[in-house]
Amino acid sequence: MPKARELILSTSRGKPDLKLGSIFFIGTATTLIRYGGFTILTDPNFLHRHERVRLGYGLRSKRLTDPALDIEELPPVDLVVLSHYHEDHFDRVAEQKLDKWLPIVTTKHAAAALTKQGFQATYPVNTWESQTFVKGSVRLRVTSMPGEHGPGIISRLLPPVMGSVLDFETTNGAPLLRLYITGDTLIHRKLKQIPKRYPNIDLALLHLGGTRALGILVTMDDKQGVEAIRIINPTLAIPIHYNDYTVFKSPLSDFQRSVREAGLEDRVRYLSHGETYTFQVPQSRIRQK
Repeated sequence: MPKARELILSTSRGKPDLKLGSIFFIGTATTLIRYGGFTILTDPNFLHRHERVRLGYGLRSKRLTDPALDIEELPPVDLVVLSHYHEDHFDRVAEQKLDKWLPIVTTKHAAAALTKQGFQATYPVNTWESQTFVKGSVRLRVTSMPGEHGPGIISRLLPPVMGSVLDFETTNGAPLLRLYITGDTLIHRKLKQIPKRYPNIDLALLHLGGTRALGILVTMDDKQGVEAIRIINPTLAIPIHYNDYTVFKSPLSDFQRSVREAGLEDRVRYLSHGETYTFQVPQSRIRQK
């Protein structure tokens, strides 16, 4: 039987704070997003410095940093949003230690791989499809966005990837917050459809790093990151997925320089590993409740 496109989650006591939310940067593309009573884990990667990930076709990469916390230190998590099935995004620590019944929204390819690993609550979505969760008075809709992990024929050698739009709204349909996560994508023509279908993006998490496989760029570097800001037009962008692995060839300093040259400093917020960005939702939206 097909899985329900709306899943009701258990709630804790008390009303959620709709005024404030936060993004905690663990490292690589791993973050904790907290808003409206939800705690969302993205692309769980908890390997430590000097440990290696397998990227397929005999390729390996060494981690250069430590995660800001270990998987055992995670707070209770409601769901995982996973951009694709690569070990630097869902590593062997996550495979071994995450709750096998934790909901995971991801690509069909990743869902099939995780099911083989024993995960029982995968929710595969195609591009533009959504999976919705309800927790108390807040609804979260996770919608798959188009992504291309590599140019041309190279993309066939890499796992399918998705970006994600996370729409938080009240259960009566009043919008609260819209967040976009690029996933491991390059700039491509379909990205221009995102702001047309999903305008007024409040926050964007940019997967950068300028990752290269066999010398070929497969994630955005500094210049593509700036172009992504111009295309998606978020109120604020936060770069993640940089400086953590040897395959990342475009350091954060490159992006910072390109942002300055583009005059976009007021549109970008930088987080160090272990740092939290706290955001405020406009009072006018909360009044709609």
